Amino acid sequence: MDRVQGISLFIRVVETGSFSKAAEDLGITQPTATKFVASMEKRLGVLLLHRSTRGVTTTEIGKLYYEKCKLIAREIEEADDLASLLQSKVRGKLTISSSVAFGRRVFMPTILEFMSHHPELEVNLNMDDRYINLIEQGVDLAIRMRRLPDSSLGSRMLGMNPWVLVATPDYLKKNPAPKNPSDIRKHQALIYTTVQGDHRWNFTNPNGKTEVVEVTGPFTSNNLSSILSAARTGMGLAVLPWYVAHQSVKDKVLKPIMEDWSLPTQEIHAVFSSPKHVPTKVSQCIDWLQTRFKGEWWKGVSGSKNE
Repeated sequence: MDRVQGISLFIRVVETGSFSKAAEDLGITQPTATKFVASMEKRLGVLLLHRSTRGVTTTEIGKLYYEKCKLIAREIEEADDLASLLQSKVRGKLTISSSVAFGRRVFMPTILEFMSHHPELEVNLNMDDRYINLIEQGVDLAIRMRRLPDSSLGSRMLGMNPWVLVATPDYLKKNPAPKNPSDIRKHQALIYTTVQGDHRWNFTNPNGKTEVVEVTGPFTSNNLSSILSAARTGMGLAVLPWYVAHQSVKDKVLKPIMEDWSLPTQEIHAVFSSPKHVPTKVSQCIDWLQTRFKGEWWKGVSGSKNE
C-alpha cells in the first residue's frame, strides 16, 4: 500500500471509528489495515489513534493529521477530476505524420475541418514519404498505406486507396490504348518507384486472373506529383492513386485506361504508438477520418493540377 492509499485508509479509520469497517470499505483485510496504520505511526514517531474495545479515536496530533489528510485527499480528487475532464475533450497538441501527396491533397482539408470542430486542438502535420519511428519522433498519429506488418503499434483501418492507369488523350491518339497488360510493353511508362512494383505492374482481370508486365520509360520518380506532371504532358502511361488522378480525369486532361483490369489497392491505416492507452484527441481524430474514407471517397478530393 502506498502513501496515498495509506491516507485514504487513515481517513476511513477515523471516520468509521473501526479498523474492520475501514478495511471492508477499501477491500483489504483488518490485519493489513492495522499493520499499515501502525507503520505510519512508527514512521512519524507519534501516536495517531487511541485503540480500545469501544473503538478507535484520534489523539490530539491524530486529529490534526486527519484534517491535513482530508485536504490532501480533496486535492487528489480534484486532480483526478481535472485529468478526466481533459481526457474527455479534444485539446492540446496532436502531431501527425502523412505522405506528401496524400497529406496535401487529402489530409490537409480533412484535418482542417476536424480542427474547426475542436478549437482547443493544435495540429503539427509532418509530411514525408519515408516511414518514421512514431515513438522516437514524438508522433501521435501516422497515416500509412499498404498492409501493416505485425508490431506493437496500435492501428485502425480507415479505408482503401485504389489506383488507376492513365494517359492523355493526345498520347492515346498517337499510341493506341492498351487493351490488356501485354500491350503495355509497346508504350512508354512513367514509373513511380515507391509502390505498385516499380518496373513491374500487376493487373487483375474481372475473373481474378493476375498478369504482371515489365515496363520501361523515360521518367521515374519517388514523388507522385512528379509522375502526375509528367503524365499530363503526354509523356506516357502512368499508374496513379485515384485521389491523385481524379481532378485531371475530371478535367479530361487524363483518361483512365484498361478499366476492366484492376491494380492492387492499398489499405489506409491510422497508426498510433500504443493500442492500450489511446488519448481522446487521437481516437476522436481516427473516428472522424473513418467517416471520410467510405465508398468512392476520392471523388470528393480536389487539388491543383500538379500537386
